[in-house]
Amino acid sequence: MNDIFSKDLSCETVSPDEPGYEALINGTFHTMETAQELAAVSVRDQKRVHGLMDVFLGKELPGSTTMLPPLYIDYGKPVSIGERCFIQQCCTFFGRGGIEIGNDVFIGPKVNLIIINHDADPDNRSATYGRRIVIEGNAWIGISTTVLPGVRIGYGAIVGTGSVVKKDVEPMTVVAGNPV
Repeated sequence: MNDIFSKDLSCETVSPDEPGYEALINGTFHTMETAQELAAVSVRDQKRVHGLMDVFLGKELPGSTTMLPPLYIDYGKPVSIGERCFIQQCCTFFGRGGIEIGNDVFIGPKVNLIIINHDADPDNRSATYGRRIVIEGNAWIGISTTVLPGVRIGYGAIVGTGSVVKKDVEPMTVVAGNPV
């Protein structure tokens, strides 16, 4: 059987009752603590921002990408961010099951990328599962948008401010609304 980290990345259901769940939560807490450090860094100090991002991503954030803290994130290792991206402040990334951000993506302030969901069965509600979010290159996600689990936003698409995106967005389209 897969360990809990592999299950989580494979978007299988994980439960607090499983072996290894404590390690998963401790990894989440470590990421959140590093994100708190990031919140105290000046936006002008992109070298320090990148250094802290590298810690919780577990890989190097491209030097051409600009990240404006704070960033609220639960687990960074399954998150990949492309070249020349611009990520505004106060975004929330629930990244446990994977977030893939392509090159040249603009993400507005207060954007929520939420990949985690809970079991619908009330007796198992504490169990969670993820669905990867993919944002293809040259997409633009407007201020205060929420992207829900399993959504793919196509190349060059624009998602208008305040949208709730619950289904895939076709490449080179403009969408807005609640829900999209």
